[in-house]
Amino acid sequence: MRAAPRTRAPRTRAAGATRVLHVITGLDAGGAERQLALLLRHWRESGDSSPECEVASLTRTGTVGDAIADEGTAVHAIGMRGNRDPSALPRLARLIRAGRFDVVHTHLYRACVYGRVAARLAGAPRVIATEHSLGDGQIEGRPATRGVRALYRATERLGSMTVAVSPTVAARLRGWGVPPGRIVVVPNGIDAAAFAFDPARRAATRLRFGIGRADFVVGGVGRLVPTKRFDLLIDAFARMPGAPRLLIAGAGPEREALGRLAARLGVAARVVFAGATDDMPGVLAAMDVLAAPSVQETFGLGVLEALAAGLPVRYTTCPALDDLPLDLLPDHEAGAVRLPTDTGTWAGELARLAEAARALVPPPGAGAGAGGVAGRSPVPAVVGRYAIAEQADRLARLYRDALPLDMPPDLPPAMPADTRKGL
Repeated sequence: MRAAPRTRAPRTRAAGATRVLHVITGLDAGGAERQLALLLRHWRESGDSSPECEVASLTRTGTVGDAIADEGTAVHAIGMRGNRDPSALPRLARLIRAGRFDVVHTHLYRACVYGRVAARLAGAPRVIATEHSLGDGQIEGRPATRGVRALYRATERLGSMTVAVSPTVAARLRGWGVPPGRIVVVPNGIDAAAFAFDPARRAATRLRFGIGRADFVVGGVGRLVPTKRFDLLIDAFARMPGAPRLLIAGAGPEREALGRLAARLGVAARVVFAGATDDMPGVLAAMDVLAAPSVQETFGLGVLEALAAGLPVRYTTCPALDDLPLDLLPDHEAGAVRLPTDTGTWAGELARLAEAARALVPPPGAGAGAGGVAGRSPVPAVVGRYAIAEQADRLARLYRDALPLDMPPDLPPAMPADTRKGL
C-alpha cells in the first residue's frame, strides 16, 4: 500500500482543518479522476482553511494518481484484485481508522459501495458520495440491473448524503429510490484559465499527431463507449467534403470497432485516435470544433472545457447547459448548438463550419500556429458559473455542515442474492 507522496510533503494546515479521505475506484485518466485532481489542486493552493485531503484508490494509482502524489497529496493503493474482492474492505477500513478522518468522500460506483461500508466499519463521522456517472438505465457504462440498483440503495443508506453533479443526475437518483433529502447538487468545476487558447500549444499538439497547420480539425472527447456515439461522428465526418481531419481523445472498449468503421468508410488515414490524455488543453487547442453527439451524459465536462478554450461546440446532450434556467440559455447559444441524433444533420453542420473557417483570413499577428482560424471566440459567461473555486468551496462547506452519522458503525444487514450480484 502506498501511504505517502513520492516527493513533496503536504503543506502545513491550520489547526482543526477537516481531514478528508477521497475513495475512488481507480486513478487512470477519466472525467471523475481529473475532477478529483482539480479539486485537490485548488484546495492545496487556496489557503489554510481548505480541507486536508488524502486519496485511496481501490485498484491502482494510475497516471492521475501519480500526478496527485507528485503534487503533494498522499495516495494509497488498496490493491483490490477484482470487483468482488472482500479483502479490500478491511484494508480500507484500517486506513480510514488509522487516519482519523472526519469525512470519507467516495467517487464512482464501486468505490461508493466498498467505501461506504468500510467507512461505517471504521466509525467515520461523515460519509459523502459523489455520483458522477449515473445514466439513464446504466451506471458507468454498465447496465443498471436489479442487483446493481439494490446494492446501490443498500449502501447509499450507510452514508450521510449523496452529491449529484447535475439536476439530471439528482432526478435519476430520486428515480432509483434515494430520498430527496439525502441528495444535494454540486456541479463539476472547471479551471477556465487552464484552457485559454495558445497558438504555440496548438502547433505543438498538431505536430505531435501529424496534423497539418492548415487542416480543419473536427474533435471528439470522451470514453469510447456506445453512448458517446463516436460511430455517428465518424460517419458524419466521412460525408464532409474536402480533406478535414478527425481527432478523437479517449480510450475504451469501442476503440477497435471505431477503427474498423473509419477504415470501412475510407477515412482511416484522416482519423487520429489520441487515446486517453492528460493534456486536454493541448488537444482542445488543436481542434477547430468540438463535436459531442453523446446521448448519455451526467454533466458534459468536455463541452464546458471546449467553450473555455473558445471552440464552437456542437452537442446532443449536456446537462451542464440543458439544465440551466431559460434566462441563461442565450449566453451560450452562439458557442454551443444542440443537434439531434441524425448523421445527415451532423455532416451538414460540420461541413458548414469547415467552409466558414476556410473563408476566414487570420488577422495580423495570429501566427502560423493559428492553422486557418482567426483566433477563438470569447469564453461565454456560462463557463464561469462552474468555476472550480465556487464548487470546491461548496464541497468544503458540505464537509463541515453535513450531519454526522447517527447509527453505530456495524456491518450492514445481510443482503439478498440479487443485491450481491450488483458487484
